[in-house]
Amino acid sequence: PRSRLRRRLGGPARRARARPIRRGWVVIDGIDGVAVGHWSDPVALTGCTVVVFDPAVVASGEVRGGAPASHEFALLDPAATVPTIDAVVLSGGSAFGLAAAVGVTGVLEEHDRGLPTMAGRVPIVVGLSLFDLAVGDASVRPGVEQGRIAAAEAIAGAGAGSAVGRIGTGTGATASKWRGIERAVPGGLVGALRRDGDLVVAALVAANPWGDVHGAGYDDEPWPELPPPGDTGLERTADGTAAAGSGAVTNTTIGVVVTNARLDKLGCHHIARGAHDGLARAITPSHSRVDGDAFVAAATGAVDATVERVRAHAVEVVDRAIRQVAAMADLAPGDRLVP
Repeated sequence: PRSRLRRRLGGPARRARARPIRRGWVVIDGIDGVAVGHWSDPVALTGCTVVVFDPAVVASGEVRGGAPASHEFALLDPAATVPTIDAVVLSGGSAFGLAAAVGVTGVLEEHDRGLPTMAGRVPIVVGLSLFDLAVGDASVRPGVEQGRIAAAEAIAGAGAGSAVGRIGTGTGATASKWRGIERAVPGGLVGALRRDGDLVVAALVAANPWGDVHGAGYDDEPWPELPPPGDTGLERTADGTAAAGSGAVTNTTIGVVVTNARLDKLGCHHIARGAHDGLARAITPSHSRVDGDAFVAAATGAVDATVERVRAHAVEVVDRAIRQVAAMADLAPGDRLVP
């Protein structure tokens, strides 16, 4: 099943010794001080994406999936002491991919960024990871060096362009695995932006859900007839016996919503909640026990706007971003989506 899935997603059944393609940077247009860089391996079908903030930004987040993989996520709690963050890392590789955050931390330290302490600056880097190990070469995962590459490209590329596609964290992403791993379709790194006067709200999402993305090919089909109790990914996850090929551990949609609004941590938490509402609009079923769905919401503080106004836009941009998965079937791993 794994080799068939690799062929379906455009990757080789057997890993070639090709040099990984490292796709450059992307800036979230219209929001100063936010830059994005990628590292992608279109052969092993994995990658990572780094969002760097300069200066540091107020941020919070929320997890609604049952199987998250995260780094420093607890400090996003509105009750936590640390007031701002310097970067967010979205990575493939499941828990292994969280090591990319260490590389990003090192690059930011070299650029003298981070929370001031008596011992020097400590970069605050939040990491989220999705499971893509079942679709490519599971021995290749984003790590410290790959995180450094993506962070360096984000910093060097600040001020130009934007890109989404089967790149970065989305290189090995898939969707619709609840229909059976053999029927999975390509996911990817997707994005959308909304302007409302001076207010800008943008979303960057790595879509790798267990469920269907509306518009990605299954809208007119009935819900799948799941196997009998004891055979589904959900039951196997519940009793701890899930197999890698079942689709039970090959999921998670993660993302970042960024706005130029002036918000506190509690306000950002409400924006992250709105992001999950957008996810639930775009994906069915969503927030399952076998997804690690999580969002970070960050605010740069440039314009005044109410939480309700920003949250309404966050719902829309996440919904619209995720629906771009319908276009990923026409892309090869490593390709960008061109408007």
